[in-house]
Amino acid sequence: MLAVVAGTAAAAPQKNPDGDLGPAITAIMNKPAYRNAQWGLLEIDPEDGRVIHSQYPDQFFMPGSTVKVITISGAWHALGPDHRFTTPVHAVGRLSGSTLTGNLALVAQGDLTMGGRTKADGSVDFTPIDHTYADDIPGATLTPEDPLAGLDQIAHQVRDSGITTVDGDVVIDPRLFTPPPINPQPTPLIINDNVIDLLSTPTSPGQPAQLSWRPQVAPYRVTSTVRTVEAGGATDIQVSASPDGTDITLTGTIAADSAPALKISQVQDPNAFGRTALIEALGRAGVTVTAPPTGPNPDGTLPASYAGDPQVAAYVSPPYRDYAKLILNVSHNLGANLALCNIAVLQGSTNCFDGFPVIHDFLAHTANVDPTQFQLADGRGDVPVDRVTPAGLNQLLAYWLRTPDADAFRTSLPILGVSGTGALYCTTDCPAKGKVFAKPGTIIGFDQLNQQLAINAQTYAGYLEADDGHLYTFFVGVNGAAAPDIQGFFDVNDDVDQIAVILQQEACAAHHPDRPHHKTVTAGRS
Repeated sequence: MLAVVAGTAAAAPQKNPDGDLGPAITAIMNKPAYRNAQWGLLEIDPEDGRVIHSQYPDQFFMPGSTVKVITISGAWHALGPDHRFTTPVHAVGRLSGSTLTGNLALVAQGDLTMGGRTKADGSVDFTPIDHTYADDIPGATLTPEDPLAGLDQIAHQVRDSGITTVDGDVVIDPRLFTPPPINPQPTPLIINDNVIDLLSTPTSPGQPAQLSWRPQVAPYRVTSTVRTVEAGGATDIQVSASPDGTDITLTGTIAADSAPALKISQVQDPNAFGRTALIEALGRAGVTVTAPPTGPNPDGTLPASYAGDPQVAAYVSPPYRDYAKLILNVSHNLGANLALCNIAVLQGSTNCFDGFPVIHDFLAHTANVDPTQFQLADGRGDVPVDRVTPAGLNQLLAYWLRTPDADAFRTSLPILGVSGTGALYCTTDCPAKGKVFAKPGTIIGFDQLNQQLAINAQTYAGYLEADDGHLYTFFVGVNGAAAPDIQGFFDVNDDVDQIAVILQQEACAAHHPDRPHHKTVTAGRS
């Protein structure tokens, strides 16, 4: 959803002579915030390829997180929607009765959630503003599931296998892939998205705020000096941490009438964190480990292979379609970057960037989309290289409608007024509610020269559903907008959403026998 960069978009090109978009859309695009910006729009009826509206369909746009439509399309195709990640634990050493003399090795498999979001029905939970955005966007909330649930399941399986004592150590095997130099950096083992959640709740004015945090794993500790101030006062909470991330401090204020305020702090060493968390989970399950619970992960003790070492536990993830839905609905940056690694591992590679040739091949030879309509260097849409054309995204979206996974893929996208980031707009008296299935994208930074926000990109791509169920593909986005403050940014986001609402309502009119069809225009080229 949100990528923070320092640059600004290029100067606006000349107006597109073929872009007859109608007065309502034109009025939005002509607002002062877009004086130096460029808009792109393309809406197509995929049933016959008819272009409904078009403005600069073949020009590159900075996309933000609409890139995730491409990344997750590639992963969905490569892995399959029913793919599950199985994370095994092996007993390496000698088993004698209930004692293992040796080590337990958890072999990380690139599972995005390790059970930390899995609901009782087996599906994956999420909220409209994910906890991973807590430091960037107001209103981030937590899901109720225990982020250590997968490790607890593993620990109980170890106990059920008959082991009650590990006279040795617990080791995380992270050799699945090499963490790539992209942000956020995916790792083979991920617990709670590699963050610590820090929730401050106001009390009475002048009193310390109430602090809760999770997951509570040694040697991590959290202290807070956040104080409650009068209702209507400033909520301003800062988080700092020691270099190793284990000593976290919160300072600042929270208004007495404020909702609980969520912040996060990064786990600096996911393998050491996971090792300790598993040792603690084993203790809760009745399994004693003689090694000290904290300290570095002893991966130098890992065997070359696990031939002859029995598997004593395994955590099996939900199907990948649920992970795709999570990634697309909350714009999960870590999950989108991890998808590159998941694809590469499937090809037998430990280099996550080997996922790109697989996506390239999928686009060119399966989806029949020219890959040169996209430029990618990560999975989330965060780096300056990333570009898309409206035509390319429309073609990819149309491809999915020709597959058996058409409905599953479409409903994995945020739904306007209903789910994921889509639930933040069109919430009340909105005729398009539940009828727009689309992925938004944002790139925003601070313009130091003019002391304002530079909205490099606000984009939206997906499907419009008419009242009779007929589907259209669309892209709408703006590059190079400006806003004086965060409310101005939200206004830009609302403008893009409103254009999608207008398009959806026009689609309904076009498919209603008693209402006039909207005008069809020919695609223009910049």
